[in-house]
Amino acid sequence: MSVEFFENIISILKTIQVRDVIDILAIALLIFGVLRLFRETRAIQLLKGILLMLLVYFIASIANLVMLSSLLRIFFEASVVIIAIIFQPEIRKALEQMGRNNTWRRYFSAFTKAKPGEELENSVKKAIVDAADTSVLFSRSRTGALIVFERETMLSDIAATGTVLNAETSVALFGNVFFNKAPLHDGASIIRNGKLYSAGCILPLTDNPNVDINLGTRHRAALGMSEQSDAVVLVVSEETGVVSLAVGGNLERDLTREALIKKLNMYLLGQFDNAEKSKLFKRGRNKQ
Repeated sequence: MSVEFFENIISILKTIQVRDVIDILAIALLIFGVLRLFRETRAIQLLKGILLMLLVYFIASIANLVMLSSLLRIFFEASVVIIAIIFQPEIRKALEQMGRNNTWRRYFSAFTKAKPGEELENSVKKAIVDAADTSVLFSRSRTGALIVFERETMLSDIAATGTVLNAETSVALFGNVFFNKAPLHDGASIIRNGKLYSAGCILPLTDNPNVDINLGTRHRAALGMSEQSDAVVLVVSEETGVVSLAVGGNLERDLTREALIKKLNMYLLGQFDNAEKSKLFKRGRNKQ
């Protein structure tokens, strides 16, 4: 009987083609990606519950429990809509990560974003210096601030929660916006293309359970914004005056003015450096 069993396996393996192997690998990678996305989140508990219901449905079908199996069958027929509703935050996060992937961005940047110019680069540099100078003053005066530097991910929905200004940045303007009696001081300011695009904006809070319990709402909002987009968020603590930077769900703290400018240049002006390298590469090929 064992010989017949192995012969059946060999006969099945002979029917497998290259496309079948690719299909299996693609499904395996998809399952691995889903499990990796749900790991260490509350969604993993929901996923376990759905797997338990699948097990119950399998047992009910074998035991011929008509009513229970019929009820579960109806549930699983609508599972696509149910899963989309339950796992909406995780699905959105996965799609945003795919959209922010450098490989995809390299191919679609020509269609999704205009090529950066010298004027735009100078505006971004000025905004960086203004924000750094403002953070030094706010750190001394214990004035809280939350400044979001927009990158590839457009934050128009977040900007709509505040007041659109679209003004040139300056230390004086930041001081007026975040003055503790000003109507816009409690929200965040969004920098788009080197300009103060919107102020008084409401940011999403992080849902990471491992965040330091000593962090306040302003820092949690900075982390939440950096988790849900590729934005770089500058935070000045109202209690301690510590200057921090949130990027990709991570918080870099105790930054000096020089360190802050260096990091902002790295995060925000890297796109201009890449564009310049691409131009030089094309010129080199044309000369050959």
